[in-house]
Amino acid sequence: MTGIRVDLRSPTPVYEQIRSQVAGLVAVGDLAPGDRLPASRTLAHDLGIAVGTVQRAYRELEQSGVVVSRRRTGTVVAGTPDAGHGALVRSVRALVDRARADGLDDAAILDLVRAVLRDR
Repeated sequence: MTGIRVDLRSPTPVYEQIRSQVAGLVAVGDLAPGDRLPASRTLAHDLGIAVGTVQRAYRELEQSGVVVSRRRTGTVVAGTPDAGHGALVRSVRALVDRARADGLDDAAILDLVRAVLRDR
């Protein structure tokens, strides 16, 4: 699993940044059921953060049913793929592509989505 990044200056706690990124990778199918996540120590070392921070993110992912942790196999993505989300993922990708084409950065895109969610 590559691509997890943390911003130590962000007001969002680091464990939450990890949790949301992993959940997002699962939601869009970049991480499939049965895929192993890196060991807590490995990911913590790679990101330059404390092991407990990664462990908290993994615990929260497990509590929400996104992953399952086992002693011998480590932490793996839970469940079965949900093909019903394919069209939704394509729509979200199209939204992001259009927003970026219109000059919005990631933060502005998220602000826009949050505003729409609040409006609903």
